[in-house]
Amino acid sequence: MESQREASDPRRHPVELKIKTLAEEGRAVIRVEDIMIKDIYTIHPEERVALARLRMLRHGLGALPVIDKDGTLVGILTLRDVDLAGPEALVLPVGELMTRDLITRKKDTLLGEIVDIMMETGIQRIPIVDDEGKLIGLVTQSTVIRSIRPLIK
Repeated sequence: MESQREASDPRRHPVELKIKTLAEEGRAVIRVEDIMIKDIYTIHPEERVALARLRMLRHGLGALPVIDKDGTLVGILTLRDVDLAGPEALVLPVGELMTRDLITRKKDTLLGEIVDIMMETGIQRIPIVDDEGKLIGLVTQSTVIRSIRPLIK
C-alpha cells in the first residue's frame, strides 16, 4: 500500500498536481471560443455525398458540418459514414446520409464540458453555434489536445 508521503510526492503525479495548481490560479479556464476552428469547410444538404467525400479527402478532414443556405447547422457528415454506406451512397444528397441529432455548444462553453462530452459519448467533433443555430466554429479532439498541451509540458 502506498504511504501518505508517497501519495503526496509531486514527482509521482506531476501532471495532476500541475493542472490542479493552474486551476486554483484560474489559468486553466479555457473557453471554446479561444480554441475552436473558425475557418470551417462545410457542405449543403442538397449537394452530393461524392462531393462531400472529395472535399474531406482533399482537405484531410474526418467530417463536414452540413449547413443550409442561411448558415444554420442542420447536420454533420463523417467520412466514416460515407465509407460505411458504400459506393452506391455517393450519388445521394448529403441530407439523406448526414447525422441530424447533434450535440452542439455555444462559444462561451468551458473546455472541461467539451472534454466531458467527448469522453462520455465518443463524439470527436462538436459544432459551435450562435443563438440562432448558425455554425460559428468546430471543436475537435485535435483542437482539445493542442489547447491543453502547454499545461502538461
